[in-house]
Amino acid sequence: MNKRSPRRDKYFLRELHQEIDLYDRKLAYLGKYVDFASPEDRAEAEKKLLSKRAPLEKAALELAASGVEYQDENLPRSFRTMNLEHGNAQEDLTLAK
Repeated sequence: MNKRSPRRDKYFLRELHQEIDLYDRKLAYLGKYVDFASPEDRAEAEKKLLSKRAPLEKAALELAASGVEYQDENLPRSFRTMNLEHGNAQEDLTLAK
């Protein structure tokens, strides 16, 4: 049996962007509406979400850097604000090592 290689096309990148945006919304909700017993509990909850989001962000930036096309309106909110600070979105979504 041949094992399929993972998808690495513009549709996969769009799905990654949607998933990253979901985590952005969860983080925003956590910051505004969720009450915690202590600041340490809040920091731990944010850390868990950020640790789940980090590999998705890395994969999305790698795909964009490798030349996979995407549309600006499909970018997650956090990527949009990052690009507004720097200018052109197509040039700024590169993987920094």
